[in-house]
This record gives sequence, structure tokens and C-alpha cells, in this order.
Amino acid sequence: MQDKQLWIEPLGTTVVARLRGELTEAMLNETHERVVRLLRETGFTRVLYDGLEMEEPHIDLALVQEQLDRQARQQFPDRTLRKAILVPNTRLAYLARIAFGQYGEGEYRVFYKDLSQALRWLEAGSADLAAIDG
Repeated sequence: MQDKQLWIEPLGTTVVARLRGELTEAMLNETHERVVRLLRETGFTRVLYDGLEMEEPHIDLALVQEQLDRQARQQFPDRTLRKAILVPNTRLAYLARIAFGQYGEGEYRVFYKDLSQALRWLEAGSADLAAIDG
């Protein structure tokens, strides 16, 4: 896939960031800026990162995302951001865990090609999490 595409919009009470094509550091930075802006404007606390149509990035980009995710947590100290990461394969799942896992354990979950489960997890209240994770 040669085209780079980025689609970020609120959907219900969730910010959806859909990434397609080849991922670059500039694309990650733009995604971060737009997601943070929407979280501020809407007051939402949930983000769905849809990477189903994204090409597999270099591991360095996972480390860039890790730094951006840390910055986002610092920008919202008064609320916990929940993130669902939708991936097509195990390699992207591994990179997502590097990007979101070290400092955000419990605040994110990786889903393999299962949009409905990702949205259900994001929408679930803390009392419902044990049943879903179960």
C-alpha cells in the first residue's frame, strides 16, 4: 500500500484513529496531536487505534509511539485514557504492546481483527471488565 492515510474522528464517545498504509514518524506525531486535541475538545477518555490497513512499521516507530503515549498520560493527569488497538496480525500486536505496554498496562488492550470486541471493551465500565477479560 503506497498511500498514507490518516482518519481521526469522534465516533459516539470514542476517538477513532484509523491509520492506513506506510507509517512514518510524522504520521505518528500528527495522529497524537489530533487525538489529544479531540480528547480535550470532547472530554472523551477512550481511543480506538485501527491499524487493520496499516503496513508493518519498523520497531523504532513503536518506541516513538511509546514516548507519545507517555506524553498523553502527562497531559491528562486527571483522567485515565483507555485505548483499544486493532491489529491484523501478531507482528503488529507485538509492536503495539511495545508502543503502549510498558507504561500503560491496564489502560490498553490489543484486539486481533475484532472491531466489535474492541468497542465493547472500550465502552465497558470497570465493573464489566472482569467479565469481558474473563
